[in-house]
Amino acid sequence: MTIFKEIVDEEYLTLAEAKEHLEDIERERALDEDREMRYELTRAVEHVNRFAVLDVEESEEFVAELQELEKIDEATAYKIANLLPQDRDELRAVFAQERYSLSGEELDDVLNVVAKYV
Repeated sequence: MTIFKEIVDEEYLTLAEAKEHLEDIERERALDEDREMRYELTRAVEHVNRFAVLDVEESEEFVAELQELEKIDEATAYKIANLLPQDRDELRAVFAQERYSLSGEELDDVLNVVAKYV
């Protein structure tokens, strides 16, 4: 017997948004003394606490501004917002899986947007 999981919904999140959701789950679990946080959840909370630099509103503005640029789709905008690349090499790594690459000027445009939020 094979069990298949079906994707019901998919939504991109920035680290700030994920942090907010995980904080809600953490508070909920803290109220129930019998319910422990699983290892994976604990690690996820540690990760977002360490790497979430922006707040939710800033991250949403950041993603929207990135999406206004040519060749930046929604998924790539969220990757850039979560990784906050500091130079061209780091930014090129984000586009490594894409079928296209950005010119030096386009990379600089993206890095200028990143610089506003770092």
